[in-house]
Amino acid sequence: MTRALVVRSDNAGDVLLAGPAVRAVAAAGHRVTVLAGPHGADAARLLPGVDDVLVWRCPWIDPEPAPVDPAEVTGLAQTLARRRFDLALVLTSFHQSPLPTALVLRLAGVPWVGAISEDYPGSLLDLRHRCDDDVPEAERALSLAAAAGLRLPDGDDGGLAVRRPLPDVAHLLPSAPFVVLHPGTSVPARAWPAERFAETARLLADAGLAVVVTGAPSERALTRYVAAVAPGVVDLGGGTSLAELAAVLEAAATVVVGNTGPGHLAAAVRTPVVSLFAPTVPAARWAPYAVPMVLLGDQEAVCRDTRVTRCPFPGHPCLTGVTAEDVVTAVADLVAAPPPVYAGAPAEEGR
Repeated sequence: MTRALVVRSDNAGDVLLAGPAVRAVAAAGHRVTVLAGPHGADAARLLPGVDDVLVWRCPWIDPEPAPVDPAEVTGLAQTLARRRFDLALVLTSFHQSPLPTALVLRLAGVPWVGAISEDYPGSLLDLRHRCDDDVPEAERALSLAAAAGLRLPDGDDGGLAVRRPLPDVAHLLPSAPFVVLHPGTSVPARAWPAERFAETARLLADAGLAVVVTGAPSERALTRYVAAVAPGVVDLGGGTSLAELAAVLEAAATVVVGNTGPGHLAAAVRTPVVSLFAPTVPAARWAPYAVPMVLLGDQEAVCRDTRVTRCPFPGHPCLTGVTAEDVVTAVADLVAAPPPVYAGAPAEEGR
């Protein structure tokens, strides 16, 4: 069996969006290893088609990079060389260059490397793919796989997916249909105000809907604040693994979340999303993919396409115009909508 390396070095949501491309590589019969950063490794382990995950903090991709350490780069090249990969696809976003990674792969002796690149790659790439950048990120990555002759199998609709089975989380959840509120974000500029999430929790509870609040361990104070507004609101902040969070999201009627990883995780388990989307990056590329969705937020705000991580504009105008009532209305619209019919991506236990 040939050995393929797929590189996606940023956050969990980015890795989940690479899932269709990973499945296309696996469908060709390759043994697939994903090279991920520390923020995306758990998501890589959830992807169908992945056999192994290598973790390395990439200083030209990581959002909070340490200085480049020649010994660490050399060590990565040596690790990759020992694996004797036959080919590699380097997946990046439109604003990232694949060429430093491609250089490391060449130093590791990888004989064939493909990537999307506007820059002249010299001998670093065997496949220099170009595509329309104004497409969903999942499709952008999948177009690279297709250009390499790697396609999804029949019956795979190209949506996001996770491995099955997911953990049993029934003991954590209300018995009634519930809505998930995920107030945290990996980037502060994309955060809807905490008090709006709390107000939304109260309004949903007053309307008779069960509410579950989720978050990372670092967000426990935030989830506790949101959940405290009404009796019976379940606070799971810091209490789930990524796989358990996927199971929670799958069981939900809908998920309210900013532009952050759990929005893509909800899409991967095909749960409708109310997306509180700050336009610092384009929604056309980064909104939850191929899932019923209501997009809220001023997409023409002054922060549009700036990629800022902390909002420099007074009043956070892109999201503060969204009220709790707007979110409750969006939840009601999604809960009332008939579920879509999906062809479905293959769900795998062993690969």
